Amino acid sequence: MRRKSSKGRMRSAVRVELILLLALGCAAIGRELTDRWNDSAWRGDAASWTSEEREAIQVSAEGNYIKWVEFNVTCEAMAAAYDLDVGSYQQDIHLNWIELLAYAGARTGGKFDGSSVKKINEAAEKLKSGETMKKLTADMEYYDYYLEAYTAVLGGMVGEFSMKEDGKWKKYYGLKAFSPIAKGFDYSHYDDFGASRSYGYARPHLGHDMMGQIGTPIRIKYRACASENNAQAFAV
Repeated sequence: MRRKSSKGRMRSAVRVELILLLALGCAAIGRELTDRWNDSAWRGDAASWTSEEREAIQVSAEGNYIKWVEFNVTCEAMAAAYDLDVGSYQQDIHLNWIELLAYAGARTGGKFDGSSVKKINEAAEKLKSGETMKKLTADMEYYDYYLEAYTAVLGGMVGEFSMKEDGKWKKYYGLKAFSPIAKGFDYSHYDDFGASRSYGYARPHLGHDMMGQIGTPIRIKYRACASENNAQAFAV
């Protein structure tokens, strides 16, 4: 009986220690959350916060980033901005197509219509005459937001690149992005950028799924290994 009683007391002591450790952990977490809530610079729920500058961001271990944005830029607007960018490449004032699109987006709250091309051309003429984008957007509260968002979508698609012709490398400037699916082959795709993913670990999907039939030729520039989930990622 004494041995059983001794073992019982030992088990009770271990349980008490575990409860105390759990209580201390909860108290520490509670203090941290309270400090975050009391911080005057941030207000929001546990997943997202809004700063005094009214920027909606996601708080994460990797840092702050835009959580969601709608990309409603029309083909006509992108084509107009692209032509202005490429056409001014070797001129004294080189126009940036993403900046022009962000300017148009900031003026209309991200809505593009038949007048968007006119707005882009007007901004281009002002920039060519010596005005700066900083001056043009001085009163636009959300220009930086649209610039960051559109850069995330279109960044790297236009720029310098080299092509080998007749055994020699020649430098060009223009569109560098292209479809990875070979011409003439059918494929399906899903607009699931930002969708929740749980395989391996919880994360947002930072890509756009494109699926073709078995045997479809894939045109890629390079292949990289995504070590986080031990899968192969193909970049264009």
